[in-house]
Amino acid sequence: MECHCIRAVDVPHLTRLYSSYLQDFPSVAPFYFHAPTFESVKRVAADVRPDLSLRRYVTEILRTQNRAFGSDSSVETALDRFASGSVAIVTGQQVGLFSGPSFTIYKALTALRLDEELNCAGTPAVAVFWLATEDHDLAEINHCFWPSREGAQRIDLPSSEHEGSRAGEVPLGYAVLPALERATANLEGPAADQIRTALVDCYSPSETYGSAFGKLLARLFAGKGLILLDPLSQDVHRLAEPLYRAALERHAELDQELLARAKALERAGYHVQVKITEGSTPLFINLDGKRVPVRARNTDFAAGRHPLSFTDLTDLLARSPLDFSANVLLRPVIQDRLLSTTAYIAGPSEIAYFAQASVLYDRLLGRMPVILPRASFTLVDPRAVRLLRKYELEFSDVLRGSAKLRAKMEGRLLPRALTRRFDTGEKSLRKMLSDLREQVTKLDPTLDGAMDTAESKMLFQFTKLREKAAHALAIRSSLLDAHERELIAHLYPDGELQERHHCFLPSLAAQGMDFFHELTHRIKLGGVQHKVLYL
Repeated sequence: MECHCIRAVDVPHLTRLYSSYLQDFPSVAPFYFHAPTFESVKRVAADVRPDLSLRRYVTEILRTQNRAFGSDSSVETALDRFASGSVAIVTGQQVGLFSGPSFTIYKALTALRLDEELNCAGTPAVAVFWLATEDHDLAEINHCFWPSREGAQRIDLPSSEHEGSRAGEVPLGYAVLPALERATANLEGPAADQIRTALVDCYSPSETYGSAFGKLLARLFAGKGLILLDPLSQDVHRLAEPLYRAALERHAELDQELLARAKALERAGYHVQVKITEGSTPLFINLDGKRVPVRARNTDFAAGRHPLSFTDLTDLLARSPLDFSANVLLRPVIQDRLLSTTAYIAGPSEIAYFAQASVLYDRLLGRMPVILPRASFTLVDPRAVRLLRKYELEFSDVLRGSAKLRAKMEGRLLPRALTRRFDTGEKSLRKMLSDLREQVTKLDPTLDGAMDTAESKMLFQFTKLREKAAHALAIRSSLLDAHERELIAHLYPDGELQERHHCFLPSLAAQGMDFFHELTHRIKLGGVQHKVLYL
C-alpha cells in the first residue's frame, strides 16, 4: 500500500496553537504540563500512582458496561490489568451516527498503538474510549456522510424533538431503519457482510445513540482489548461528585483563573477555544430533560431562567449526581480522576481545549496527562488514485483549492506535442532574456531593475497563454468537470479533510478487517505527519 506523507502543519485551516504544539512546543509549554512525546508518556507512567481501591470500583462499573456492549474476552483481560494498576491511555469522541467521521476510528487506533508501545517497553497499559454520551448537541451526531461510488451522501435522523437532551438518553427510533437501508445498500468488499450485520444488530430502534455506538465499537474492535466507558451512569457520577462540589464551591476562583488564561493565550497570539465570561461555571444540570449551563449570579446561581442557591445545588448533587455534568474543560479532569490517565489522544480542537483546561487540572487534580495528537489519514480509493495519476497530481494539489487544482488539471490535458512546444518556448524565452540581461547591464548597470520587470511580465504572459490554451481544450472536455468534482468530493469534501467528513465503515468494508492492522502499523506517535494512503 503506497503511503505519501505531508507535514500536519501544512494542512489548511489548522490553528496557530495546534501548529505550535506540534513543531514548536516550547512556545506553548506554559499552557500544558508535558511535551507531546513518548518519553513524556513513559515518565508520567512511572509517576502515576492510581488509588487501587478506586480502580477496583471503577473496574466493576466498566465490566458491567462492557458486557452490556457485547465486548469480548480481550476486554475482560484488559479490565483485569486495569484493576491491578496498569496505566490508562484514554481517548474519546461524540457518539456519532454509524460511528461518525473517520477520525473517531483513528483516535481509537492511536490509543491502541500507544497501549501496544508501552506494553512492549515494559509498562503495563490499557486503552480506554470515553463515549461522550452527555453531549447535548444532537445536530453534530445525528448524521454521517457515507461515501459511495456516486459521492458521499448525507444520512441523518430527525432530532428536533430531542434538542438539548443528552445523547445517551435519546432513542434512535424507527427512523433509523431507512437510514440503515441506505447505508448498508452501498457496502462493497470483503468485510461488507460483517459491517452490514454489525450495523443492523447494533442500530435497532430501541437503542440510544450512546448504546448503539458502544455496541458497534465493541464489534469493530473485538480482540483488541479496547475498554469502553459510558459516563452517563449514576455510579460514575457518584464518583465525580467531589469534583462537581469543588467546582461549585470554588467557582469564583476558577472563573478568574480561566479568564486570566484566556487573556494569556490571546497575548501570546493564540485563539481561545472556549469563551469564558464573568459568572461562568464548568457545570451543567439536567432540567426537564434538557442540559442547561449553571451560571453564578451575585451570591447565588441560575440555570436558564431557574434561580438556584448554593444549598439547592449541593442538595440536588447529593440526591442525584446524574443530573450534573461537566463542560468541555472540566470533563477531562473528571475522566482523569476516575482513570488516573497517563496520556490522552486528542484532535486539534481538543488540544486547544487543554490549553485552558490545564487551569482546572492544576487547581482540582494537581496533575495532567500527556496530550498526544491522534493519527491523521486520507484514504485514496483506486478510482481516485487513477485520476491523480492521470493528471499527474499530488494530494497537496487538491488542498490548494479548486482554482489551482483546475489549472493544473487543464495543463495536463494539452497534447504532448503542444506541451513540448511550450516547454521549449519557455526555455528559449528564459535564455533570450538571460543573454539580453548580460548585454543590457553591460551597457548600463542601472537597467537591471527594468530587466527584472520586463522578464517577470514576459514570463507571466507566456504562462497565461499556456493556461488559456489548456482552458480552451478543457472546455471541449466534459470529463474534466466531473473529474475535478470527484477528486474534491472524495479527498477534500466541503473544504475539510476527508477524516473530518466521511464515515470510515465503507472503507473498512472495502479493505477488510485487517485494514485496522495496516493503519495501526502506519501510526507514528506524535502526529507530526498527515498520511495519505493509496488503496
